[in-house]
Amino acid sequence: MTIQPVDLPKAAVPPSPVLAVSGLTVSYSDRNGARTAVHGIDFHVNPGEVVALVGESGSGKSSTAQAIIGLLPENGKLESGSIRLNDQEIAGWAQRRLDGIRGSVISLIPQDPGNSLNPVKTIGKQVAEILAIHGEASGPVAYTQAIALLERVGLSEPKLRAQQYPHELSGGMKQRVLIAIAIALKPSLIIADEPTSALDVTVQKHILDLIDELRREYGTAVLLVTHDLGVATDRSDRLIVLKHGRIQEQGRTQDVIGNPQNAYTRQLLSDAPSLNIRQRPATVAKEAPATESDDIIVVENLVKDFGLGGYSRFCAVDDVSFRVRRGTTHALVGESGSGKTTSIRIVSAFEKPSSGRVIVDGLDLSTLRGETLRLFRKKIQLVYQNPFGSLDPRQTIAGIVEEPLLNFEPVPRAERTERVAAIIEKVGLPLDVLGRRPHALSGGQRQRVAIARALILNPQILVLDEAVSALDVTVQAQILALLSKLQRELGLTYLFVSHDLAVVRQIADTVSVLSGGKLVDSGAVGDVFGSPKSAYTRELIEAIPGKKHRLPAKPFPLISTGTQQ
Repeated sequence: MTIQPVDLPKAAVPPSPVLAVSGLTVSYSDRNGARTAVHGIDFHVNPGEVVALVGESGSGKSSTAQAIIGLLPENGKLESGSIRLNDQEIAGWAQRRLDGIRGSVISLIPQDPGNSLNPVKTIGKQVAEILAIHGEASGPVAYTQAIALLERVGLSEPKLRAQQYPHELSGGMKQRVLIAIAIALKPSLIIADEPTSALDVTVQKHILDLIDELRREYGTAVLLVTHDLGVATDRSDRLIVLKHGRIQEQGRTQDVIGNPQNAYTRQLLSDAPSLNIRQRPATVAKEAPATESDDIIVVENLVKDFGLGGYSRFCAVDDVSFRVRRGTTHALVGESGSGKTTSIRIVSAFEKPSSGRVIVDGLDLSTLRGETLRLFRKKIQLVYQNPFGSLDPRQTIAGIVEEPLLNFEPVPRAERTERVAAIIEKVGLPLDVLGRRPHALSGGQRQRVAIARALILNPQILVLDEAVSALDVTVQAQILALLSKLQRELGLTYLFVSHDLAVVRQIADTVSVLSGGKLVDSGAVGDVFGSPKSAYTRELIEAIPGKKHRLPAKPFPLISTGTQQ
């Protein structure tokens, strides 16, 4: 009897990774010698997959991305390791050889669209250039294809945009242009290095949606480099968590989020505002019924317009009104151009309104002149977004914190020294920072110094202008906890300006939403977030990343539980 062979089903063969990294080690040299930034890491990215490389400043994520595409800075060196792109070893390739695959096989979407486009070339020529460099098209044909690519990435009026220069486009538009360049030759792998960190939340969502749509259409793999846990968890298939150049944890995103194995991963997830809806503790001021005298800031029908030359005017703030109750936090939110910054400059008496009225602690700002205006500035102090840019690099920390006392109060030297030391300890810094200069401090420490300087005059109001947006997630959590603690201890009132609604939901009692200079929503944070009145507010809330893997609500910490940075 003849036995007939049986056709057994063949086991599915997993696809080869588009990118396979093994033992990657990167170092940087300076006058003090070599410093290792990435320590022998291993990972891979499969076709059509999004792998998120997450971590804080100094984690090595950007160094990893730059090493893969061969764009390390001059003092950077790929010490060792394997980088296989479509099964071909590219580690150690010369720049000329890498030029042949950059754009065609592997592309980069950089972080800062403002500095990544040539300011003296039109948009159309810059997109057409990538086609010409790789011999895909040239001349009018390349230009026509460039316009089609601009249309493909959702730019309005692509023929007009092709004729414009980068300075004529918004940040979101410029990022779309960079995406058009990145996808022009349908590469196998796109490295998106913080592609939306400089963008407003709704623009961020549109850009990430676009990258996802193009990935599905072309089957392109994406290595997403980001410090934003909300973005990473929403958009990735797998997560790789880096700290100090070493992988702490990697796996399927839902597994890492649902059951993190590493303490650092757990800390990152716990500190991410977009993943956690924290329950803000009630302030003392909120517990009793409000009276008119409780309103420390009253803004009524505020209008501010600017001349544009000739008879043209631009209305930056258009009939905005809000009140801030003493001892509470009021947030002003909105995207670029919404009128937030102009509003706080008027409230802080740095700008005069075109019309309307601002009353701060019973003082009508329109009546303030000379010495009265100077003394008013003791009541209200600003903390800016960038702590490095707002601190004089030539002064010691003691000199920076002491300076407002020299400007406003004739205080004896011994008393000044004592008050500076007390406020430095109040913001959670060790006294040995007093002799240092800003460059010797971390970003979080510098922001604590900026807060100490603002508090040294015992103000009643702090205006916090994007004061945590430049900080890593764990440092941001520490500063927010510090602000909460200081408010409860000192009875401070905060006017908190932010484009990050996840942070606003965490720290604010009340909120005003601005769009195009107009007030479109206002009220208690819970009411505005729970039942937004305007379509714009709904769009802002919908665009908050992290919905896919949001963690259970928990109390807001009164003091920082991490190390003070």
